[in-house]
Amino acid sequence: MRKLFSTGYSAGAVSFSMLVLRLMFGGLLLLHGWPKLINFAAKMNSFPDPLGVGHKLSLGMTVFAEVFCSIFIIMGLLTRLAAIPLVICMGVIVGMIHKQDLMAMNFDKIELPLMYLTGFLVILFTGPGKFSIDGALGK
Repeated sequence: MRKLFSTGYSAGAVSFSMLVLRLMFGGLLLLHGWPKLINFAAKMNSFPDPLGVGHKLSLGMTVFAEVFCSIFIIMGLLTRLAAIPLVICMGVIVGMIHKQDLMAMNFDKIELPLMYLTGFLVILFTGPGKFSIDGALGK
C-alpha cells in the first residue's frame, strides 16, 4: 500500500511501463494500418492527400508508418527513429485531416489520433526501455 502513494520510481518500473506502452500503441496502430496495406490497391486512388504528394504516395507513407514503424516500435528496434514517422503521421491527421474538428474543439473526431500522437511522443522522448531489442543491444 505504501508503494501506491510513493512518488519514487525505479528504472525497472519505467522500462516495464515503456514495454506496455510500446506493445499497446504499436499493436493497436498496427491493427489500424494492416487493412490499409491489405487493401492498398483499392484505396490508393481515393486516400486523402493532405500534403499534395498524391493519393498513392500519401497512402504509402501512412502504411509505412502505421504498419512497418509500428512493428519496430513493438520490437523495440530503432525505436526512436521509428517513432518519428508515427509522430508526423498523427500530427498530419490531427493538424490537417481534422483541422476543422480541431478548430471547432470537436474532440470526438480527434481523440484517437491525439492519443496516438501523445503515446508516440512519449516513446520518442523516453526511448524503448531495457525490455527491447535496443535495450539488449545497449543503444
